[in-house]
Amino acid sequence: MQHVRFGRTGLQVSRLCLGTMTFGLQCDEKTSFAILDAAASHGITFLDTADAYPLGDKLENMGRTEEILGKWLRGRREQFVVATKCSGKVGPAAWNQGTSRKHVMRAIDDSLRRLGTDYVDLYQVHHFDANTRVDETVEAFDAVVKAGKARYVGVSNYHAYRVARALGRSEALGLAQLVSVQPRYNLLFRQIERELLPFCAEEGLAVIPYNPLAGGLLTGKHRRAAPPPEGTRFTLGAAAKTYTERYWQEREFDTVDAFVKLAKESGLEPATLAVAWVLANPAITAPLIGASRPEQLKANIAAAELKLDPALKAKLDELSHEYRMGDAVR
Repeated sequence: MQHVRFGRTGLQVSRLCLGTMTFGLQCDEKTSFAILDAAASHGITFLDTADAYPLGDKLENMGRTEEILGKWLRGRREQFVVATKCSGKVGPAAWNQGTSRKHVMRAIDDSLRRLGTDYVDLYQVHHFDANTRVDETVEAFDAVVKAGKARYVGVSNYHAYRVARALGRSEALGLAQLVSVQPRYNLLFRQIERELLPFCAEEGLAVIPYNPLAGGLLTGKHRRAAPPPEGTRFTLGAAAKTYTERYWQEREFDTVDAFVKLAKESGLEPATLAVAWVLANPAITAPLIGASRPEQLKANIAAAELKLDPALKAKLDELSHEYRMGDAVR
């Protein structure tokens, strides 16, 4: 597995990052461990989680994913780059969410306890908090870095102008600066190519996009005539509505049908081709890949070794061109 520089930092990370939001609900602890073992055996050393995982579970179970990952990491913490996130709702109190200094300082301690470590390599804002001033957010994350609880900080699900503002305020205040963004990016969601990716390239920010398979739709395994299969992201609690609205649409299925045909004509697994297309963008550092079974990783990991043919990439760009329009985050 190739390792690449993480934005403008001196940190090296594996070309693919294992996302863990399925751990604890879509897959039990034993299966989660098997997925982690499989990823590690293929050289993946970059692991991403969040305090609000597992995806789609009840509020009282938030943090279970970090606990599973922490248990697996025991005795091998220094062999991996570990990232987590905060700002999602993780408790019943009104302040158990967001990026207020109160919540951030509590959230990092809770995450470290669950992960069984005294620091994370990357600490990220999971979603923008409109109720907290940008200065308070960047000051809180600076405090986390200065306390030695995180080596670097980043953001996820931010519009380009919000990344620019947070970066600008941290620079003006002399605080720890953002080094990465984690946006949604795939053939069915290309809006970030218009502003966010060019900005990241100019500023030297690492980009670790999630959903390269569009919640699994780009694998071609789903059928529009049938309801979403149980146990997938399209049926999991609160996540079901989000994923259905994002991808379970006639237009998207039309694109997927054409995409799968191109993949078969090229002799490639659809999952491999979808991840390879994301990797082909020079602004991308390390896409997040996930699984609910270890065998699902094989096609994703194959993308890291695939040099995408320029003519095939051009066809994919044209096929998905309309998805460059619209809002940057939904």
